Amino acid sequence: MRPAGAVQTVRVTATIPERVDLIGRFVRLTPLTEADLDELYDAIGSPDVFAGGYGGGPVGLPADAAAFREFARDYYHWGEHGIAYAIRLEGGSDAGRIVGTSTPGDFEPVNEAAHLGWTAYDPRVWGTVVNPEAKLLLLSTAFDRGFGRVKLQADALNQRSRAAILRLGATFEGVLRRVMPKPDGTWRDTAVYSVLAEEWPEVRAGLEERIAAWGDEPVVLAAP
Repeated sequence: MRPAGAVQTVRVTATIPERVDLIGRFVRLTPLTEADLDELYDAIGSPDVFAGGYGGGPVGLPADAAAFREFARDYYHWGEHGIAYAIRLEGGSDAGRIVGTSTPGDFEPVNEAAHLGWTAYDPRVWGTVVNPEAKLLLLSTAFDRGFGRVKLQADALNQRSRAAILRLGATFEGVLRRVMPKPDGTWRDTAVYSVLAEEWPEVRAGLEERIAAWGDEPVVLAAP
């Protein structure tokens, strides 16, 4: 029995990932910098991306690159709370092009919990190998560093993103109601999903299978 007033020592096994490039066969993730923002705006600054609730929904879509830079400074994680990544194509004629962004953040090493979110892609890479491989790299990084639960979430109205999260192999946990205000004056309900460490081997195998099914051809952007 622990003596009255004794402090219990909590052994922390999870460690926050370093800010390093994550390299796959089809994508390379590089820590996002302000120098990347104009190219990121070219990739995701479209009504199709914001229609599903990203950045607060359609009303939250920045009007131009300058407005996007202001939006990005508040929206993405630049400090200790997360690692915002630029997602670039690897190989092929569009190698190096930014086609999206994603962030592991809200790290809680004591609770072995993290959040993988703030994700958006150029519509031209929707349905390709880009998201499965980016998620494989990001989830691998979290679980390799001892995290036991990674949360993923989406606006409850965003059926496309919710379907994509389920296809990754994440488990639906429920909907948090009236979580935050949107720019249009309504309130967001958030659908929450997670992957646990004991589920990760099966989820990883599913992602690797999807990547293998893509074949060997690099992702090439179609004309806008």
